[in-house]
Amino acid sequence: LLVTWMGIGSQIDGLGHMGTNHVYYNNTHARDFVTTAGLTKFGIHELPPIVTRGVMLDMAGLLGQSPLPEGTSINRKEIQAAAKAQGVTIEKGDVVLLHTGWLDVADSDPQRFMLGEPGLGLEGAQYLASLGIVAVGADSWGLEVLPGENPEEVFPVHPELLAQNGIYI
Repeated sequence: LLVTWMGIGSQIDGLGHMGTNHVYYNNTHARDFVTTAGLTKFGIHELPPIVTRGVMLDMAGLLGQSPLPEGTSINRKEIQAAAKAQGVTIEKGDVVLLHTGWLDVADSDPQRFMLGEPGLGLEGAQYLASLGIVAVGADSWGLEVLPGENPEEVFPVHPELLAQNGIYI
């Protein structure tokens, strides 16, 4: 029996989860692997075990508020400050986990919980990708900041990490 919020702790998005203009990881077009029966490749069932170092960054602690308010972007500056404050270095091959305190809102205000969240911004995603991490996660339902940094874009962090950099979310 597993009792949890879906998408938090129980889910990891595979490389076929989201792309840009129907183009996914390694410049693969959706027509080459997406079928009505499911994905023929890039599915999470193909993910090998991840055995590596995990780095948890306490963003709520760094910013002095738990939970962080919805719409709070976590970008390069915040990531670097949290790593420095905790005395850790993010290295190639790491899994980075962001603690925002957002999961606490699920019990206290479920409607608010689903309407937005603090999370990873696009520049933060690009920074983590440049460090060579293999996966990133957070104590939120969608990983990236909502409402988003650019109202014209919907979930820009997902394709940046999955399709462009092969980083699991």
